[in-house]
Amino acid sequence: MSTPYLTDIWPFFGLTISTPRVTLSYPTDENIAMLVALADEGIHSPEISPFASTWSLEPADVRAKSIVQFHWRTRSALSAAKWQLPFVVVVDGAVVGSQDVFADNFHATKVATTGSWLGRPHQGKGIGTEARRAILSLLFDGLDAEVAHTETIQSNHASRRVTEKLGYKSNGETIEVRGDGGTERVVRYRLDRDQWNEVPSDDITIEGLGPCLPLIGLETDD
Repeated sequence: MSTPYLTDIWPFFGLTISTPRVTLSYPTDENIAMLVALADEGIHSPEISPFASTWSLEPADVRAKSIVQFHWRTRSALSAAKWQLPFVVVVDGAVVGSQDVFADNFHATKVATTGSWLGRPHQGKGIGTEARRAILSLLFDGLDAEVAHTETIQSNHASRRVTEKLGYKSNGETIEVRGDGGTERVVRYRLDRDQWNEVPSDDITIEGLGPCLPLIGLETDD
């Protein structure tokens, strides 16, 4: 009896989205270890966190376990009704960050939300914009989404610039309580299909999507 390839069992390992500069790949355990090392090098200055959550401020050993458990949890919890797909952001063969997308009942609502982070040495170089453009292409061009949401704390001006550059519109604000008991003002954004259609995406390629579709409640073209 032949042994199946891991991509035959969990086809997300064969899913990639590529722009001329950036590739998003579903992470292997080796990739997850690379994310841990990247986070250890720094995501932001110690004085200011760009996240409403305090995960990036945890001690290195706690943060490492959190990153690993997050990725393992997304695999085990994935269903057609509720899924989260994390990707590593790869530039010139190196893992430089994380880009994910998640949704509840996407097969019915066609609405999903994205989130991301980059290692500090890779920020301010346009990589975040390319990674976001790639994940939005997966959503709108690959999965036929109607709406994409994202959010960021009000003081994260870099993230807000990327979001607004890609055509999102402000969709309200909220106050969230951080893990340390403090609060953050969070800005929400919405991108509709008509707005996405104005963003160039002809240079983006999606590979390995077909076998993944039934696992997130979508039909294939076969």
